[in-house]
Amino acid sequence: MNTASDSAALIAAGRRTLEIESRAVAELGARIDESFVRACQLCLAATGRVVVTGLGKSGHIGSKIAATLASTGTPAFFLHATEASHGDLGMVARGDVVLAISNSGETAEIIALLPHLRRLESPVIAMTGNPTSTLAREATVHLNVSVSEEACPLNLAPTASTTATLSMGDALATALLEARGFTVEDFARSHPGGALGRKLLLHVQDVMRRGDDLPRVGATASLAQGLVEMSRKGLGLTAVVDDNDQLLGVFTDGDLRRTLDRALDLRSTAICDVMTSNPRTIDPGALAAEAVNRMQNHRVTALLVVDDDRTLVGALNIHDLLRAGVV
Repeated sequence: MNTASDSAALIAAGRRTLEIESRAVAELGARIDESFVRACQLCLAATGRVVVTGLGKSGHIGSKIAATLASTGTPAFFLHATEASHGDLGMVARGDVVLAISNSGETAEIIALLPHLRRLESPVIAMTGNPTSTLAREATVHLNVSVSEEACPLNLAPTASTTATLSMGDALATALLEARGFTVEDFARSHPGGALGRKLLLHVQDVMRRGDDLPRVGATASLAQGLVEMSRKGLGLTAVVDDNDQLLGVFTDGDLRRTLDRALDLRSTAICDVMTSNPRTIDPGALAAEAVNRMQNHRVTALLVVDDDRTLVGALNIHDLLRAGVV
């Protein structure tokens, strides 16, 4: 398989597969019709969940569709068609909608479930490649995912058909997402462990330093005392506060460089005389992602955290945000 002809054959096979599957997906556009609307309405009206079922490759596709629905605002889970007849049908309750996937529309294990689903009064959305099949005829609504050919050169292995089915599932999930008014914040709540979840759910108060870890000195402290506090707390700054812990200013590494240029005495100089007044601050309830934005916009690596009356309650730097996975 090292000759130019072998390489060309592999490339041609790969491109042919993508062309066939692209056509299969493109052909679905004309099938986003009243049947699709009806399927969406059934899901939106359901008081329970969307139960997705299938077998074989259709089962694998169904599992992914169920996961997509669940993460985009439509409660859903996957039910293995074989296991359903051996006890797992008890997972289906009144108020649920069933999305049954079978390319042939004649999968015996799924057909066997239909009488039981009728007794539960559960609407069935069928997704098949055969509009005249038993499943298509018996379902409440049918979504046609037929393809003119499989990408497999033998026209046997599910390739284009599974791609089309997955795409129809994505279309359904996306339409439901928009109909429900599902927001970025809603998505983050479904993905608390992901990067987006951390950015949209983590607040400054969740990652800031507080208590004894918070660098601060009084207004009458000497510059030397301020430097000791900066060194001890390791944030590259110290807040300067009054007797009520209200923020007066901040002394940073940059202020230190400017002070050294002036050759001031570290022990006799009061820190309030060399501090930066009106420093950059942030509210404890702000999103941690907003802290990142402020640091970038103002070209600083740390922020002091104050409440509504300017009382110092915390501090954080870019390393705290990195550890939290916000950056």
